[in-house]
Amino acid sequence: MDAAETHVAISIDSLKFNEQGLIPAIAQDRLSGEVRMMAWMDRAAVEQTLATRRATFFSRSRGKSWVKGEESGNVLVVTELLADCDADTLLVLCDPAGPSCHTGRDNCFFQAVSSGPPDGAVEAPDQSEKPFVEKLETLLEARKRSSGDKSYTRSLFDGGAAKIGEKIREEAGEVSEAIASENGERVASEAADIFYHLLVGLRFREVPFRRVLAVLAARFGTGGHVEKASRG
Repeated sequence: MDAAETHVAISIDSLKFNEQGLIPAIAQDRLSGEVRMMAWMDRAAVEQTLATRRATFFSRSRGKSWVKGEESGNVLVVTELLADCDADTLLVLCDPAGPSCHTGRDNCFFQAVSSGPPDGAVEAPDQSEKPFVEKLETLLEARKRSSGDKSYTRSLFDGGAAKIGEKIREEAGEVSEAIASENGERVASEAADIFYHLLVGLRFREVPFRRVLAVLAARFGTGGHVEKASRG
């Protein structure tokens, strides 16, 4: 894969801290795109984050810096720190280790705001705050462990690697034919079919889709011929 763009580099001096000397920082999983949390940074926290690659924030209530996960181990390993176009908000791209919310959830954004009577925020349906592929993985895992009514997904798991592999090969042929001679809608539909069956195969082997994304990320910016040669 070849990198298409590069970031514009700016210095800490170019960041626009507010009158309290703080700047909002949004932590996002660099692979899944999941927004994990929002907190504040002062200049020292920005400097420490860049130096240690562990997300460090500023606590307004305690008046001091704190390292995310310093006690719990649920750190945010920072891969990039980006500023928005106005340089007054930071995006912390990271690899999260464990939950990022103090409630024990993976992220802090799980309360659906209602436009009805002011009876407080209501908890969103389980997994609604997760990226779609992770929700789909959770559903597939539930089908895999289900002992109730049979479903198509469960029949694939029951058939094991042989049946799952057979379906992946079948769907690969269909998406190849769609790419060669059918319209974009058919291509998308057939691609969705093979992606679904591939996810079933990954769940069968207990390989999270995030691991696949991590492999792709490691190859990013490396020419295809070079990357393939390196495997040997």
